[in-house]
Amino acid sequence: MSRLLAPAALGLTLLLGGCATATPPAPITSGAQAPLLPSVLFPGGADSFTAWRCSPDQALVTAAPEGELRLWSAHGAWRLEPAVVASGARYEGGRVSFWNKGDGAIVETSRGRLECRAHMRRQALTRQQRPGVMFLGRGNEPGWTASLAHDRPEATLTLDYGTRQQTLPYRVTALDNEAGRVVLASGRGDTPFELRIEAGACLDDMSGEPFPARVTLSVDGEQYRGCGQGIAP
Repeated sequence: MSRLLAPAALGLTLLLGGCATATPPAPITSGAQAPLLPSVLFPGGADSFTAWRCSPDQALVTAAPEGELRLWSAHGAWRLEPAVVASGARYEGGRVSFWNKGDGAIVETSRGRLECRAHMRRQALTRQQRPGVMFLGRGNEPGWTASLAHDRPEATLTLDYGTRQQTLPYRVTALDNEAGRVVLASGRGDTPFELRIEAGACLDDMSGEPFPARVTLSVDGEQYRGCGQGIAP
């Protein structure tokens, strides 16, 4: 079993565990390549994400690439492998198990369990839909997007429902592959911004659509919050 994150203090909130292994800031150089983002931010080849509403109250997100299940909670993510079960489908990894049949699911940990119902599904974004983009973050009120180029360290920020747009170089100020956490900062002193990406269940606050990452964009003295997804070739 290959874990994306090591869970700790596993209660009903699926608390995140593991040690952070941050890398130093990466300088920007001519012809620099885009950084490799943590795999936990991607669907892993799955064609869709599913949002689950659970009791006790919690939202989960899953994606099911061939031969595994990716599970995101409010505090992290896990990669689970198939297990034998009489009916439905069951996946296990460490002290976490996910059993579902139809639109119902039970998530069990060493300290309890969640009873969940499928709430919404969303097709995963693809490179055909977003050419040249390896990660897209977006949010509402006002509508905004932040897209990262797949081949160079550049971010395109589109703000205020598309009325403002700028493409800027960035540098990596923090990268934790185990936790699926990335912090990017502007590569230009005259146009500062910070983009924080962290693996975890995220539901669009207007549509309810599921995503595997929470995104926070700080620019021009404002802070924008939303959801995001890595986009593989």
